[in-house]
Amino acid sequence: MSSFIIGFLFLGFVLLILFLAFGPFFTVQQQSAAIVQRFGKFMRVAQPGLNFKMPIIENVAGRINLRVQQIDVRVETKTEDNVFVFVVVSVQYTVLHDKVYEAFYKLTDPHTQMSAFIFDVIRARVPRQKLDDVFEKKDEIADAVKNELSHVMYDFGYGIVKALVTDIEPDRKVKEAMNEINAAQRMRIAATEKGEADRILKVKSAEAEAQSKALQGKGIADQRRAIVEGLRESVDEFQKSVPGTSAQDVMNLVLMTQYFDTLKEIGASSRSNTILIPHTPGNLNDLTTQMRDAMISADLVTHEARTGPVNPPRDSHPHEAGNNRGEGKG
Repeated sequence: MSSFIIGFLFLGFVLLILFLAFGPFFTVQQQSAAIVQRFGKFMRVAQPGLNFKMPIIENVAGRINLRVQQIDVRVETKTEDNVFVFVVVSVQYTVLHDKVYEAFYKLTDPHTQMSAFIFDVIRARVPRQKLDDVFEKKDEIADAVKNELSHVMYDFGYGIVKALVTDIEPDRKVKEAMNEINAAQRMRIAATEKGEADRILKVKSAEAEAQSKALQGKGIADQRRAIVEGLRESVDEFQKSVPGTSAQDVMNLVLMTQYFDTLKEIGASSRSNTILIPHTPGNLNDLTTQMRDAMISADLVTHEARTGPVNPPRDSHPHEAGNNRGEGKG
């Protein structure tokens, strides 16, 4: 009797363990789904929360994550201009709620199979573009990956949320060459801008120098006009003060005064450019005469330029005069 009770208790204990192990209740987490099978055959998809299954004859075959997931694929390929690059593509995907059965049973390894499709799209697109175009049109490459995967993976229960080309890595030497080209272009632009700045500075300097020359010439002209006016007043005053003197005598005196003033200034300066001229009483007289003759010649030239050349009078009919003389002799 006691052995029968012990056996019964042992059987009850085993049944309790089996009940706990293969109990009728199980839970499913939020944004997840569970696949319930009966003797290996698909029965239903268990939704999040508390679920019931028949003990022993039904079991949970697996669970699927319904959250948005991401796969990163690094593809090595070459461009149209024969440059090998690594293109990193990130694909965000999710399991469609109404296609949990296809996602669980049709694909054994979703990551590997999506990677194969990504490799196929990248190696079909990039070799038809040059390296610069790959950088400029990376969004088009990403859209092509998304469209291709969306069309193919829909039948397997997966939806493609977004595809991104996150990185493009050319060969190290190619990258260094691209950086050198960029640096050379920037240096050329900088040289052009510097040359333009130098040109503007030179133009402004030339304009300033031209204005300075114009003002300087105007100042010299005003100075000479003032000198002439002063000389005229000096001549008038001298003639009034010393009766009997002519304007020529006064000019000779003024020229000699300026001559000696010039000698004085040359002797007072230690760094002046000295002009050596004869300096004797006779030579001084010749110098005065030469200066006077030059001024008289200048006055004559100016007068002829205004009134025209002055020709000496000639006989209007020289031949007639000769004939008349001949006739008188006869």
